[in-house]
Amino acid sequence: MGTAGSASTNSTKPAMRDSLIAAAFQLFLERGYEQTTVDDIVTLAGVGRRSFFRYFPSKEDVVFPDHEQCLADMTRFLAASADSDDPMVRVCGAARLVMRMYAENPTFSVQRYRLTREVTGLRTYELSVVWRYEKTLGDYLRTRWADRRDGTLRANVAAAAVVAAHNHALRHWLRSGGEGDPLAGVDSALEFVRATWSPDAVVAAPAEEAEDVVVVITKRSTPMWRVVREVESSLGDS
Repeated sequence: MGTAGSASTNSTKPAMRDSLIAAAFQLFLERGYEQTTVDDIVTLAGVGRRSFFRYFPSKEDVVFPDHEQCLADMTRFLAASADSDDPMVRVCGAARLVMRMYAENPTFSVQRYRLTREVTGLRTYELSVVWRYEKTLGDYLRTRWADRRDGTLRANVAAAAVVAAHNHALRHWLRSGGEGDPLAGVDSALEFVRATWSPDAVVAAPAEEAEDVVVVITKRSTPMWRVVREVESSLGDS
């Protein structure tokens, strides 16, 4: 397992990592992202450049320090799925893990959101992370629906819908400054997606939009694109 000495050394790693993140965001907020260098960050944190790159391959990575762990957690969660589990319920549960990661530190999450809105390069980086989440969900669904003729298409579209619903709830919470319960918001958005893919194909608005509800009842065999078009048509007439 390891000696007492190695345990002591390992225990200092999170503290150093957190110090680098804190120093980076302090400088980003004071000077701006583009004006802050890695040298500036390590100087403020009181460590060397090698210590920075031990934890973060680039300056961009210090802005998103938690996504690699969250992706690993999501992958393990999906891998632990039983054959009897509803695939859509499982991927919605996996998406909820991401929201929990954001909710653990609302102040940091809001600061990061505002920073990524200002820096194009960070927005591009963030989109690449989102794509990895979507791919992880899609890979799982393609495996679960491998015996369906439409399995690949269904998996790709469903994974994209789960990510879109999660991001809708996440942006709403971040724009509010991290106020309220983000998990309740994402549960509502994800339930909307899950219900859309249920056998009854009933589409209903999330709870937060309950004052303007659109319900479409259609046959199970109706293509999803037609259901979406009927919803859009109904919204256009309102």
